[in-house]
Amino acid sequence: MGWWGEVGGLVLPAWCAGCGVVRAVVCAGCREGLSGGGAGVVRPRPGPPGLPVVHAGAGYADGVRAVLLAHKERGALQLAGVLGGALAAAVRSGGGDGDRAGLVLVPVPSSRWQVRARGHDPARRIALAASAGLRRGGIPARVAPVLRQRRPVADQAGLGARQRRENLAGALEVRPGGARLLEGARIVLVDDLITTGATLAEAARALRAVGGCPGALRAAVVAAPVGSFDSNRAKNR
Repeated sequence: MGWWGEVGGLVLPAWCAGCGVVRAVVCAGCREGLSGGGAGVVRPRPGPPGLPVVHAGAGYADGVRAVLLAHKERGALQLAGVLGGALAAAVRSGGGDGDRAGLVLVPVPSSRWQVRARGHDPARRIALAASAGLRRGGIPARVAPVLRQRRPVADQAGLGARQRRENLAGALEVRPGGARLLEGARIVLVDDLITTGATLAEAARALRAVGGCPGALRAAVVAAPVGSFDSNRAKNR
């Protein structure tokens, strides 16, 4: 391999971030998993009080899981576009195609130490990609990062559903002046992943506390556990 090939390897990913099979950012197979074709309603069981209706763009497994983790934990920022496409599909599956008056995507914020450690805020970056995709499809959409953490929280890894609710209770708030950015818009809370739903429920509480929900609040995520999709539950009955 010549020096140009070595340089190219530093710029372009050596393998698909999802499956590691071909030389591409995301191969066609993994991209199909994030295309939004399987978008639908998801509900954790048991769901936390105050959790809005949540739509997910893909099941959190295999290549989808690998792509999400590569973006979130390993700083593969070029993956935000394909992940934003899945999030936009989740927004549309919740009725976004009819929101011609405008949508406001409110990303769930990462903590300051997480942003420092990762070098970026994953949910916010994906939300920006999703809003751009929605606008290209004729749906007015913008991102309003109005939420922030008002106190430190413990790492959620390893915590059960009840522990996560207790860890996050009262942890989020709307930034000063943030409520004005939401006036007259349809609000969609967005995140990269839902597990127990505790984070989205706390984000919804913070918005409702300032009257920042003029319409029916809903949420959308890139991915959710496969078993949490309503359609999959119906098949297994």
